[in-house]
Amino acid sequence: MAAPASGMNRFYLLLGAIALAGIAALVYQVKRPKGVSIPANVTVLTADTAGFRGYLLGSDSAKVEISEYADYQCPFCADFATVQFPAIRQQLIQTGLVRWRFRDFPLNMHPHSRVAAHAVACADEQGKFWEMHTAIFDHQSEWSQQRDASGKFRGYAQQLGLDPAKYDACMSSAKYAGRIQASLDEGTRLGVNGTPTFLIGGRLYSDRASTSDSIRALVMNLIPKAPQ
Repeated sequence: MAAPASGMNRFYLLLGAIALAGIAALVYQVKRPKGVSIPANVTVLTADTAGFRGYLLGSDSAKVEISEYADYQCPFCADFATVQFPAIRQQLIQTGLVRWRFRDFPLNMHPHSRVAAHAVACADEQGKFWEMHTAIFDHQSEWSQQRDASGKFRGYAQQLGLDPAKYDACMSSAKYAGRIQASLDEGTRLGVNGTPTFLIGGRLYSDRASTSDSIRALVMNLIPKAPQ
């Protein structure tokens, strides 16, 4: 008579385990960060650009300012950011010759570019713009083919030590959609039609093979030569 009772106990244990698993799955679905969508073609308000003209790196007294218009999902932009920009940062920015101005230029062909730009803007709120900027470009191959890349961006934010609650609130609000649109509009007015494009000395340079050496040469030509 003991065998049926033992079998019944196993049945109830299995049923309980299934119920617990279902509850755990439900809790995960409720609590996990939702996918993020950043709207395009929004109306730009004065507050979106007040006191903001781009993400700046370098001295205010630098002799030359370079504006870069880039898309985080653009492979050419990632190549420039990971291969060429470190040398530019060391040779031109840290030496006080150049102040770098980064501007978002999300292309319609790249579905994750606005979300990436917004993720970096949210990181900027916590003083980690350039760190997040670098992380997203460094790991472009990890997230660019994802159906929803926002989870990857959140993971990079956590690795950089950002407050996850503040980051999530910033992303879900889409509060920087207007700033991103204003940046795109600015580039379009100037004649930017691809990425990366650089504004140097009042002229646009859109060569996708731009190198640290070619940019250094342009900068040195713009700096007045000291009299002999």
